[in-house]
Amino acid sequence: MLVSVLIPVFNEVDTVAEIVDRVRETPYTKEIICVDDASTDGTRDVLARLLREGKIQQAIYQSRNQGKGAAVRAAIKASHGDIVIVQDADLEYSPSDWPLMFEPLVQGRADAVFGSRFLGGTHRVLYYWHSVGNGVLTTLSNMFSNLNMTDMECCYKAVRGELARSLTLKSQRFGFEPEITARLAHANARIFEVPVTYSGRTYMEGKKITWRDGMAALFHILRYNLFP
Repeated sequence: MLVSVLIPVFNEVDTVAEIVDRVRETPYTKEIICVDDASTDGTRDVLARLLREGKIQQAIYQSRNQGKGAAVRAAIKASHGDIVIVQDADLEYSPSDWPLMFEPLVQGRADAVFGSRFLGGTHRVLYYWHSVGNGVLTTLSNMFSNLNMTDMECCYKAVRGELARSLTLKSQRFGFEPEITARLAHANARIFEVPVTYSGRTYMEGKKITWRDGMAALFHILRYNLFP
């Protein structure tokens, strides 16, 4: 089983090498695909070094900043794995959760597995209004997709490689999360949800998502569910 690890990166010069090391420590045959979304802080130099050292298998450099969705699309297109999983480079999610995520896929019971920060996993206590907003977005997504997710916005999503590469994805920024949820629902995919740990960052520590992305997510939920 080959696991394609898709790492979208934007201005993560302080963390990208560490997340690659953590991914490399996992006991899976894997290809690590990093997509730099036009970073300006030296991240590209770090990725070039990791590629030379053989620590990652592919480094894709976007010519301009397009957002997480565009970076993940590029990584999916370049992937070959039986399973693809999105791994953010900011250290908020831990590859130690992969065995639990992969189990339903390996057993043939699932086509996709979503992580959830609200099913009992250890998590850092942070912003109340973020959790409220996430609940609203997840509920709205569930209403249109007829799924009963608890954390649609969670980064950790593992999908059968063949299925992931067959999906038509168009979103650019953080619209990727509601879009892939809608696409999988339209494909009648068997989706499982498992608890994951979460060590969120503050804005001073580099967190990038803002209330504007939350407002945009409302539009993406309606767009991708009503117009498949």
